[in-house]
Amino acid sequence: MDITALLIEAAWLMATGMVVVFVFLLILIGALRLMSYIFADTEQAQANQQASATTTHRSKRPSKAHIAAIAAAVHQYKKQ
Repeated sequence: MDITALLIEAAWLMATGMVVVFVFLLILIGALRLMSYIFADTEQAQANQQASATTTHRSKRPSKAHIAAIAAAVHQYKKQ
């Protein structure tokens, strides 16, 4: 084989490898976007559930015993 044939074969092999890598990356990006689309709804639902749980927890008022204990502690602190 002469040098021209070897260079043509090398170029063909290089182009084939680059196309394979490019197609693989396109498939990988497509799979990631598909997974992002599928799992975004699940993650959004979990975030909404956690947000609703924290707002209901925060909206509860403290008990009268808790308020009395805090008032007694403040009163004792002010006496000192």
